[in-house]
Amino acid sequence: MTSPRVAFFGSPAFALPVLEAIQAQFEIVLVVAQPDKPVGRGLKLTPPPVAARATELGLPLAQPKKLRGNVTFETRLRESGAEVAVTCAYGKILPGPLLSVPRFGFLNTHTSLLPAYRGAAPIQWSLIRGEAVTGTTIMQTDEGMDTGPILLQEDLPIAPEWTSLELADALSAQASRLIVEALSRLPDLTPTPQDDSKATHAPMLVKEDGFVRWREGARAVVNRSRGVAAWPQTTAFLNGARLKLGGLSVADGEGEPGEVLRVDEGGLTVACGSGAVRVATVQPEARKAQPAPVWAQSAGVLPGTRFDVWEPDLA
Repeated sequence: MTSPRVAFFGSPAFALPVLEAIQAQFEIVLVVAQPDKPVGRGLKLTPPPVAARATELGLPLAQPKKLRGNVTFETRLRESGAEVAVTCAYGKILPGPLLSVPRFGFLNTHTSLLPAYRGAAPIQWSLIRGEAVTGTTIMQTDEGMDTGPILLQEDLPIAPEWTSLELADALSAQASRLIVEALSRLPDLTPTPQDDSKATHAPMLVKEDGFVRWREGARAVVNRSRGVAAWPQTTAFLNGARLKLGGLSVADGEGEPGEVLRVDEGGLTVACGSGAVRVATVQPEARKAQPAPVWAQSAGVLPGTRFDVWEPDLA
């Protein structure tokens, strides 16, 4: 077949390399992004990165507030002539009637090795769970949550020092390459059903996911910090005061969970349920981040000081 005409659905900066890779080789007949939102202290109405880039490229743009029951938008997608649609971090659930509009349906770039880590935050949860390998899946979208058949899949080893920021960059580059391959091979790709019995889930993060669990082992504390680096970031409490911690790494030492073991030029060493972690920076609320030993000196934190031990509410 000739190169398919593509509709692209995406919103955040993560999707920009995917959009640009497709635009370089295929005709994009419509870009769909979420509506503009108020941003910053001035609450200035700002387009999502994909919408802004589509405007720069002179591509047709739609930003519907809702998709379900939106006959006007469904008509626009149909009249665009799109033969296939690609979604990448679009951020809205696609209703069933929309999925059948393009001839070849919707392809989704999902940042995990499905059926592992279905859901909104696969990058973050793969790090929190301490995975050594993740990857990208190009799947045919159905009405389930990342349950459609797999068209292409490729592994990506996770470097031990990567946070969610570095992993997102690597996966965005991988997704850009794989989606171009998938579009180039339509309709010859063979869909492979997922094994639902092996599915795991990656729900959207909440603020509490960034709270340090000092009773966990040091590696688990560091892995969680890597996973929440973009948002909500790593949060600890000292005498009820909220602190953002940065640059966590596994260190030598044993003590009571949350106990400060050492304060030296390398940072702050804090005991966990097993082992200890080194903290490089501390940011008190409404202040800038500081080197941990500088903060410790100003806050009167000495060996033996204990951070509050927060426990998740499992009720």
